Amino acid sequence: MELTTMNGENICSNITLSTLILDFDGVIVESIPLKTVAFRKIFSFAPPEHLDEIIAFHLENGGMSRYDKFRHIYANILREPLTPKQEERLADEYVRLIFDAMLTVPYVEGAKELLRDCSRVLPLYIVSATPEGEMHEIARRRDLTKYFVRIYGSPKTKAECIREILEETGASPSEALFVGDAPNDWQAACETGVRFVARVRPGDTNRFAGRPGVEEIVENLHELRGYLRESICSSRSHTP
Repeated sequence: MELTTMNGENICSNITLSTLILDFDGVIVESIPLKTVAFRKIFSFAPPEHLDEIIAFHLENGGMSRYDKFRHIYANILREPLTPKQEERLADEYVRLIFDAMLTVPYVEGAKELLRDCSRVLPLYIVSATPEGEMHEIARRRDLTKYFVRIYGSPKTKAECIREILEETGASPSEALFVGDAPNDWQAACETGVRFVARVRPGDTNRFAGRPGVEEIVENLHELRGYLRESICSSRSHTP
């Protein structure tokens, strides 16, 4: 399969990759700082020592749904019961704080080029921890749906979504690559056997050091395109 840009630049002429799966927050758009500020606001009632722990947990578990985060925070940090009404109040306030900004938050460097070029030759999927309906609306309003075969979100886990993609495409795990920015993304790749590339923002701590199966660490999606071009090739599927 020959993978080229719109200008005819060869990305990888002997590619064995058949399915590309992308997280959204922190991989396609630079939304992690926005969501961290929102988490800090909705838990501003917590004592300072608990708030620091809450934010650390939020950042460490970027691939986890907000509802699972709320439940963990109440059970293990605040050590208080969380009623369904409180949970929905937190979720509504969180969406109120982030949704409009999610429509304009900047793309990760190189994201638009990668989506444009790779969607021409590979089935692309989003697998996000954002609620699926909300994720669809964000993608629609950012004019991104044209690039993706399907967009997945919670309440399904990322591992469940990836398994569905493998079944739908008929791809083997070794032919699918998942790009994520959180240890939970890496865990989903491990559970499903797909290949994994980590995106680490410039200046952020590398939370993937020493984790087995991380093929590459990239700072932006220009680097991911370079990795696709240079490192995921095999003569067994050569296209002249």
